[in-house]
Amino acid sequence: MAAKSDGAAVSVEDDNTPRSLSEPGNPAARPRCSAAGGKPYTLLDCCWVLCALLVFFSDAATDLWLAADYYLRGDYWWFGLTLVFVVVPSAVVQVLSFRWFVYDYSDLSGGDGAASGSGTGAAAAGAAGGAATAGDSTLSTKDSDQRGGCAVAGNAANATPVYTSSAPPATAGRVGAPRRCCTVCMWVFQTVLHVLQLGQVWRYIHALYLGAQSRWHGNGPRRHFHWRLMFESADITMLRLLEAFLKSAPQLVLQLSIMIHGNAVLPLQGLSASASLVSLAWMIASYQKVLRDSRDDKLPMSYKAVITQMLWHFFTIGARTVAFALFASVFQLYFGIFIVSHWCVMTFWIIQGETDFCMSKWEEIIYNMVVGIIYIFCWFNVKEGPSRFRMTVYYSVTLAENVALTAAWYTYRGPHTSDSYALVVVCLVACSFALGTFFMLVYYCWLHPDGPVLGSQWGGCVDEDMVITSPPRTLPRTKDTGEPVPGERDRDRDSCLPVFQVRPSPSSSPALLHRTSSSSRAQEGPVIRIDLPRKRYPAWDAHFIDRRLRKTILLLETTSAVSPRIQYRSSMMGSKEVLEYETTV
Repeated sequence: MAAKSDGAAVSVEDDNTPRSLSEPGNPAARPRCSAAGGKPYTLLDCCWVLCALLVFFSDAATDLWLAADYYLRGDYWWFGLTLVFVVVPSAVVQVLSFRWFVYDYSDLSGGDGAASGSGTGAAAAGAAGGAATAGDSTLSTKDSDQRGGCAVAGNAANATPVYTSSAPPATAGRVGAPRRCCTVCMWVFQTVLHVLQLGQVWRYIHALYLGAQSRWHGNGPRRHFHWRLMFESADITMLRLLEAFLKSAPQLVLQLSIMIHGNAVLPLQGLSASASLVSLAWMIASYQKVLRDSRDDKLPMSYKAVITQMLWHFFTIGARTVAFALFASVFQLYFGIFIVSHWCVMTFWIIQGETDFCMSKWEEIIYNMVVGIIYIFCWFNVKEGPSRFRMTVYYSVTLAENVALTAAWYTYRGPHTSDSYALVVVCLVACSFALGTFFMLVYYCWLHPDGPVLGSQWGGCVDEDMVITSPPRTLPRTKDTGEPVPGERDRDRDSCLPVFQVRPSPSSSPALLHRTSSSSRAQEGPVIRIDLPRKRYPAWDAHFIDRRLRKTILLLETTSAVSPRIQYRSSMMGSKEVLEYETTV
């Protein structure tokens, strides 16, 4: 997804800490990974990636094993369906992963890509070299009519470096260029990996390598490896989330329907269904964790919170899919009508919520249609702000649908299903949904990173014993004019609670938060200023989606002694700063 603007969308400057990032009480002002060079890579982080690999292999292996078992038993129809839900989603994800690799690696492999890479490298080197003179290089997007696609669908960013530094572009581009033999080997290696459907496995292994490097190196290299680790983690999570709802979700419904229709459960069927359910719950929780870890305006999610969220989705999705399978085993045609109707209603509801993920209206509608598929199975937050009302509505509808589907199956089930067996199945659906709701309440009442959602922090006064006295919010969006909302600053100044407050500590003293002298400007390093308001949740920021911005950040990391900072335009900025964004060129 490209950065959209009417002027210069991205500029690389060395500047004083922006007002929106330096004010005390702002979420972005707290010590964060991107500002401090990244938190140390721990053993828990490594174990999490290894468990993710185990979940990936378990899901794929059990599905293939079950397909082979169907073939040996002569159930060719079930064999074909099971194999289709394995091969097709995997191929789609591998194509997308290889496309991202081609884009990321093309600038390093020579040809036209080398020219582009050298240009970007010159811009980054010029920006880093001019740190003491307020920066002398600009990176801007093309005209506003060339807009990027949806974040999940691709990365059509078209950034054009504007050279104002004295460094020759070609010289900067040749530094660190790989040899031709290494380039050929890398292309062959990645091609073979993706043909063998192992692209995600390589990305997981690469993430482990980057994490270990960030752990072993000093502060300077650690920042660089941390940026690369966050970029790789974002790619893995988006790919796995897409694969989970293209493969694991329909596979789970299919196997449950076969078991109920045949009134028998094969060990491999139960194993495959369990692996698919774990994969779905794991990827939703992992998506939320990586998203929060990558954003400066969000508090990171602890592993206890991640596990609790995974159990929440495990039981709610389990109840949902069992209800689907029960109904589909009796009413195949009506089940298809129900799924399409639910998808249409959810998609319309999401569109009415005015999400802001893609750059154009039609791309946003396509994105909402994809999210509507996710809403068939589980809750997925697509909008910033309080979500209690929307979650209550969604789970109320889900509960009503589960009850209706299960009751229809219980009433019209076949004669071979005994009453005792049917009662056990109904109790299973009810208990599973109740357990999922219980873990959801545990997460929001005790383990949410922003603090207890149902606690007194929402409207109380400042409690000095609390590290967080009010849930942090993302930076408010500006209107198209770029001007702040009238009276907004007065409301913020007169309010009882700040947006975010941390307990004073040696690392967050007022002297560090207010850096206005010229000497501190030089220490701040380059600032990447993006002429966009920060995107609404759950989108990753533009520098995670736009792959050219990624390259700019990584090149600045290698040429600057201080980690570059990311600044998004917000309504908290004055008119002068907004004008600077609009007149960068």
